[in-house]
Amino acid sequence: MANAERGRAGAGALGAAAGPSARARLRAARTGLWLIAGILAVRQVAAVLTTPRGQRLTDLETWVGPEGVLHVKGSLYDSTLFTGTPFSGLVLKPLTKAAEDALGWGWIFGTLLLVVALGLIAARALPHPVGRRTSLLAAPVAISLLMLSLPVRNALWLGQTSIIPVLLVLLGCFVVRGQRAGGALIGLAAALQPTMLLFAPLLWFTDRRRAAASGGAVFAACTALAWAALPHDSTTYWVHHMAGVGLGGRADALANQSLHGALLRLGLTGPLEIALFLALGAAVAVLGLRRAVRYARDGQLLLAVALTGCAAVAVSPTAWQHQLLWVLLAVVGRVGRRACDRYVWPVAVILVMTLPAVMLLPNMAALHPLRDNAVLLAALAAATVVPFLSRTSEYYQTPVPTEYAPAVPARFSRVPLLPFWRRALNRPNLLLELLLIRVFYAAYSAVRAAAAGGRAVAEEHGRQIHAVEQALSIDVEHWANHAVAGTPWLEHFLGFYYESFHFVVPLALLGVLFARRSADYRWARASLGFATLLGLLGFWLYPLAPPRLMPGLGFIDTVHGAQDLAKPDYGAMTAVTNQYAAMPSLHFGWSLWCGIVILALAPKWWMKALGLLHPLFTVSAIVATANHWVLDAVGGATVVAAGFGLTYLLSGPRTAVRAAVEDDQVVRAAVNSVAGR
Repeated sequence: MANAERGRAGAGALGAAAGPSARARLRAARTGLWLIAGILAVRQVAAVLTTPRGQRLTDLETWVGPEGVLHVKGSLYDSTLFTGTPFSGLVLKPLTKAAEDALGWGWIFGTLLLVVALGLIAARALPHPVGRRTSLLAAPVAISLLMLSLPVRNALWLGQTSIIPVLLVLLGCFVVRGQRAGGALIGLAAALQPTMLLFAPLLWFTDRRRAAASGGAVFAACTALAWAALPHDSTTYWVHHMAGVGLGGRADALANQSLHGALLRLGLTGPLEIALFLALGAAVAVLGLRRAVRYARDGQLLLAVALTGCAAVAVSPTAWQHQLLWVLLAVVGRVGRRACDRYVWPVAVILVMTLPAVMLLPNMAALHPLRDNAVLLAALAAATVVPFLSRTSEYYQTPVPTEYAPAVPARFSRVPLLPFWRRALNRPNLLLELLLIRVFYAAYSAVRAAAAGGRAVAEEHGRQIHAVEQALSIDVEHWANHAVAGTPWLEHFLGFYYESFHFVVPLALLGVLFARRSADYRWARASLGFATLLGLLGFWLYPLAPPRLMPGLGFIDTVHGAQDLAKPDYGAMTAVTNQYAAMPSLHFGWSLWCGIVILALAPKWWMKALGLLHPLFTVSAIVATANHWVLDAVGGATVVAAGFGLTYLLSGPRTAVRAAVEDDQVVRAAVNSVAGR
């Protein structure tokens, strides 16, 4: 199953068409990617080593530490802290004599080397034909993704062995020569993690029956050896707990991303849950293996192995978070006929495997079943339903290309037009857009809440802003605030406007542009993203207390109610969000962005006028409710202008894109007219 994939199309020297500049760029890209992989590796190791002892390598300490379960003369499973097979306990027993410091350092760096080996093997196993660029860049990209993934980070943090079975399977499938030796490694992996036995049918149905038999024999031999050495523990694990069911943490914990854990979280218990789990598990295993066999025969062996691993995750009684690397390996599958759809699956997998689930879906009760089982759903999708393309498909190597606007002379000639920034004319993939918008907003919220600066610094900055406004004679906040506070209907209107329209209008505008004017949607989305990133930088560098939180100035908080400024945490909002993220005002910045976009794109004058009313009402609301200074609005306008400027710099003027779209529509209409005749 492995040897046929050792050759790589395009693995020779660069063709004659690739000049020295292309080779230099490729070398620079490869060097940069390896540097990123090295930085990520150092960062992950440093994060573990700088953690106080007792909070790192907790699982390893539980097993082989001075008071660990492997030192106990009784059963390994008496404390329910050990969840491995009896054979894994037999393998780990000798480590109990190692010095604690030496074992910790050795385990961390040993795990790091295993991750590097895993990335190198996965990159080497990509199905051909693989271009020269892909073959050179695949290894550092794979290692970087592994370093960022939650399973690897948890394995390093906890001191887990979950990487070893994955590596053994990949070694057996793609590196070791000979069926018996490869099967023996897979059997050893199954002795450490029983669900790896699911790879035996994959070997059998892909005409590697010697490997399947060898794997089964090695698994049986290792299990028998452990049974002879630890009979009581083997009986406990294999008989009383049915291959480890019920050991370790609660089976309904969020970390258990298996079908069994999901059913328990849905409230099913007892015989009904067990029967449903067995039925669903059998269906997933059969369907997943059928698909894996098909892709293996198609020559996509790494994808076949990944799909089998995803099925094993789903059918395992307990699939803890550090055991879910198989889902990340499924990123190698190609999905979608159009080039713009090709990124949906890999981006979704990478986000699911590298970010907490709370960043992927909003905190809504209706979405909790999806959020709590995000990794399981990704594994189930990969194993059973994702329509990966076969290598015989006409779209496998050449998907339907994306249409781009031509480069225009109005751009700055000294700024290169990177392929990533070329202005696409067709509509982007909706699922990918929604996913990226959600992740971007979650990251924005996290950075905004974590922006540096304490109360004293923020108040000092507030006094600076107030002094500048007094010098410029624009300190109208106090007058406007008290005038509105004395007019109940105006106070309620501006408070409602401040709280309600900040997100609704930009999202509605983006939705309309996505549906009706896709090229303009990309222009607007990019400018808004740049403005928001610059706003976050402002929050980080210049924490600023808004007028309502400035003691001694007499402002009235008309939105949140009276605040006790004598206390460090003077309001309920303090625990929810960063109260000092005032400069620049993205409330006004986003509203100004809406006004500019509507002014530029709306077809009628009254629409343009309504669009300009939104920033006018917003600036009135943020000043009159004492939530921002006037200069905060100036800062918001500045970052919006910079956002539009960066978009112009990188992808050119919007008008040129509109001309390209109109020309394309004219050409298509002419072609359709000729075809109709």
